[in-house]
Amino acid sequence: MAHLNSRLLYLAVGVFFSGSALHKLMKNKVKIENASVSGLLSLLILGIFCFFVLSDTAGLTLLTLACTIYYYSIPVRDMLSAEGKSVLITGCDSGFGHALAKHLDKLGVHVFAGVLDKKGPGAEELKRVCSTHLCLIQLNITNCEEIRKAYKEISSYIQDAGLWGIVHNAGVLGYVADGELIPFSVYRQCMEVNFLGAVQVTQIFAPLLRKSKGRLVSISSMGGHVPLNGFAAYASSKAALSMFSAVMRQDLSKWGVKVAVVCPSGFRTNIFGSQNQVILDNVMPDVKEDYGEDYIENLKGLYHTLHKFGSSDLSPVMEDACHALLAQTPNFLYTPGRLAYLIPCLYYYFPQWISDWMGMQAFQISRNMLPRALRNNNKSIY
Repeated sequence: MAHLNSRLLYLAVGVFFSGSALHKLMKNKVKIENASVSGLLSLLILGIFCFFVLSDTAGLTLLTLACTIYYYSIPVRDMLSAEGKSVLITGCDSGFGHALAKHLDKLGVHVFAGVLDKKGPGAEELKRVCSTHLCLIQLNITNCEEIRKAYKEISSYIQDAGLWGIVHNAGVLGYVADGELIPFSVYRQCMEVNFLGAVQVTQIFAPLLRKSKGRLVSISSMGGHVPLNGFAAYASSKAALSMFSAVMRQDLSKWGVKVAVVCPSGFRTNIFGSQNQVILDNVMPDVKEDYGEDYIENLKGLYHTLHKFGSSDLSPVMEDACHALLAQTPNFLYTPGRLAYLIPCLYYYFPQWISDWMGMQAFQISRNMLPRALRNNNKSIY
């Protein structure tokens, strides 16, 4: 009878907690990845441990305490008003930045849209479809003079109000290819745009953020957390950006500034391109001989594959970026997109060979061939 009563008590705690947590998750529209899957698994393991190892009193007390802590850790969707807030977004010529500028403008945010070309098609479209609250800013984030000029221009607009948010969105991909084949100039370009440019913008605009106790948001990438075949240059720069953001979250917390990183998994933007001839022109002769020109030419198939599987619906990224900017209690990490949360879990919590094998299969299937030297020797990459 006592054993039956303990089962009923554990069941009651489980049902009550599950119902309460589910209601809170649905009410606040919390995504499953942000609801801490690892936390749920930990509670399940803890429940089993409490039931079989601890006494009824100790087990139920510990489980109830853990469930209560988890319940109150679920983020509440309290959004701040967009009225009177100004946000600088870099890289608004196209892609995420372009879409986010439109989205925030509709919400009533005063958007400073940084573009490489104020007379380009992307900038012209923003002028045509957005309200007068949106202001185009000439901003090449690798040019310190342009950043300082943008700082003066924005400061004159906002006066003493401070800048509520900065969104580091400007980025370049370079090439998707074996790391040995990517020209060194591409590594440098990725670092200068994706990482060092963001650092420079942060340093120059930080006083305006501190004044408003605002938000610093970086659009990074899943490649910045998980190694992806073919993305050596891009992923390295995004990893640097993610770590910089993590450190700045700690550094700026004493000023009341909140920092967030958005790591999309796979979306269809014009960041992709194919310039295999540049690789052929820059690679060393012995490397070209080992890989083969046909292998390098076949790399363009990767771009078609990435476009095919990438989602054209950018709304998940827009929602997460807006939450990072306007939520009362934003998350530090957002992972919009298909498998965006599963891929890091696979990498961090499963044997290394599993994620390596899956990544290699994806890289190989899209080309269905090996470098010439390996084909001649009838060897596999592993």
